[in-house]
Amino acid sequence: MPAMDYIAGNLIFIGLMGAGKTTIGKCLAQRLGWQFYDSDQEIVKRSGVPISTIFELEGEASFREREHAVIQDLSAMKRCVIATGGGAILQAANRELLQASGTVIYLSTSIDCILKRTSQDKSRPLLQVENPREQLEKLFQLRDPLYHEIADVIIETHTQPISAVVSQLIQQLKLYEATDSDC
Repeated sequence: MPAMDYIAGNLIFIGLMGAGKTTIGKCLAQRLGWQFYDSDQEIVKRSGVPISTIFELEGEASFREREHAVIQDLSAMKRCVIATGGGAILQAANRELLQASGTVIYLSTSIDCILKRTSQDKSRPLLQVENPREQLEKLFQLRDPLYHEIADVIIETHTQPISAVVSQLIQQLKLYEATDSDC
């Protein structure tokens, strides 16, 4: 597959945890021959500890500061695929950086699908609560408008295989870039 030369910037995935940002991002990067980065994995690499430890010892505010530094660095790169953490869009500065550095892709999925995908994952500190469904619904209500605010492309991921989502995404990016360049 050609490296989509008409895309000048990065391809950036946003969405709630469990939406498929890392899985689909890796697959897309492989198909394009681009580098892949996961902002959460970069935080872990830099800090040397799991995100849950950062939340436990330093709190969410400290994690968000680390996240912003990583978003700044990743946004400065060119022609790579970036999966952001679900809350990366909470800071206006992050939203601006992401929008300015490439095409923002919102991977949207149902709460039921997220619960199924994350039910055994103990590394997600925001879901280590008595009622994960209620927590996800709150996160969705807060974050969905912000995802929509900066998204150039929106893809539903809950019922499709990864390869189908990636193929659909490539088609939408071709259409998006063709329309965007006409302005």
